[in-house]
Amino acid sequence: MKRTRKVAILILLAAAPLVLAACNTVQGFGKDLTYAGEKTEEWISGKKAGESK
Repeated sequence: MKRTRKVAILILLAAAPLVLAACNTVQGFGKDLTYAGEKTEEWISGKKAGESK
């Protein structure tokens, strides 16, 4: 039982950086999609860059 617990802890510690990196990547991708969506809406509505809403 003790060996299994040690192995599980080691696996969790090894997986932590991968999980954190994946979350950061998904968050960055979400920001890119949001920016693209905003620019698409501006283009559709005919507004130029820098104009207020």
